[in-house]
Amino acid sequence: MTPKNQSLFQLAVIISALGFFVDVYDLLLFAIIRKPSLLDLGLSPAELFTKGETIISIQMIGLLVGGIIWGVVGDKKGRLKVLFGSILVYSIANILNGMVTNINQYMILRFIAGVGLAGELGAGVTLVMELLPKEKRGVAAAMIASFGILGAVTAFFMKELFDWRTCYYIGGGLGLVLLALRVSVKESQLYSEQKTSSAQRGNFLMFFTNKDRFIRYMRCILIGLPAWYIIGVLITFADKFGIELGIPTIDPGKAVMVLYLAIAFGDLSVGLLSHKLKSRKKSLFTFYGITILFLFWFFLQSGNETIFYIICAGLGYGTGFSVVYITMSAEQFGTNLRATAAISIPNMVRGSLPLIILLFQASRNFFHNYLTGAWVTGAVLFAVAILCASKMEETYGKELDFIEV
Repeated sequence: MTPKNQSLFQLAVIISALGFFVDVYDLLLFAIIRKPSLLDLGLSPAELFTKGETIISIQMIGLLVGGIIWGVVGDKKGRLKVLFGSILVYSIANILNGMVTNINQYMILRFIAGVGLAGELGAGVTLVMELLPKEKRGVAAAMIASFGILGAVTAFFMKELFDWRTCYYIGGGLGLVLLALRVSVKESQLYSEQKTSSAQRGNFLMFFTNKDRFIRYMRCILIGLPAWYIIGVLITFADKFGIELGIPTIDPGKAVMVLYLAIAFGDLSVGLLSHKLKSRKKSLFTFYGITILFLFWFFLQSGNETIFYIICAGLGYGTGFSVVYITMSAEQFGTNLRATAAISIPNMVRGSLPLIILLFQASRNFFHNYLTGAWVTGAVLFAVAILCASKMEETYGKELDFIEV
């Protein structure tokens, strides 16, 4: 790698890491300030749980929609167009979020913010994957993810220091600052060279017109679902689980902060492990195992607040597997569909949260027990993920200079 290329690579990694930092800050902000913001808007304590489920589901639907939109833009117009456009959308939406006066405005703006947030991580990872040697891709992705995850920790401390509306203004402002920094990042050479080919670019329907490609796409989504079961169910509603476990003093914002601080270390660890083992799949299964061990402990604990947060940290460290499935998603598909895949897949995973919540609701209603419904939901999702992961191609060191036909 020449000094010039090395410099471009370093800049792309740094800017992508900062972008994911802001992305995670804004993505998790609602989970952290859910209670104070909804109480301030006049909701009763009884509505915090039900309306909270609704709003986070709407935000995740926005991510799903945005994942498709930005994915197509990334392959048709370039990775940088996504990085500029998505950050502008979610920055403005978050600033407006700080001005809401009723629950309907809140829902609409969380949807728009979700659409904007959908483009950041996938486009950044795709750009970096195409800029550097194959042996360094996993480590670079881990660096981006581990630093970016600290956005959730920052969001928690902002919540402790400022009013919830100010927290949204800070998120929007950080996004606009990042937008200015992005001007110096260059487009991927692989993408630039591929533009001259006759292959279709960014055709989302191509995932459904070929059996092999469809199976690859669905497997990439299904192996990531356990991550958002942990984040969107167990941790977002940690206060409710605390009550069920005899710990009524749990702060969901603190649980999110602890989880994401641990995910940062998990992301870095899993990236280094995949590099050492020269295998994405082995590192993925290792961290699945860590997460499952802490899941058992989560449901077997009773009455100790400190232990609860320690378990949240353990779940977060295990959930570091998320960086592996995102990296594998980028490596599974050709250059003409890579951004569409890498951007849409993590957002399909995020956007599946409403379905995960529906499964959780059905399970707890069927068993007439909140905790039983939760662990049954987790067991189903992990079983599906492990089965899919076992069937996937190993992509460590795979050449990315190919197209989908």
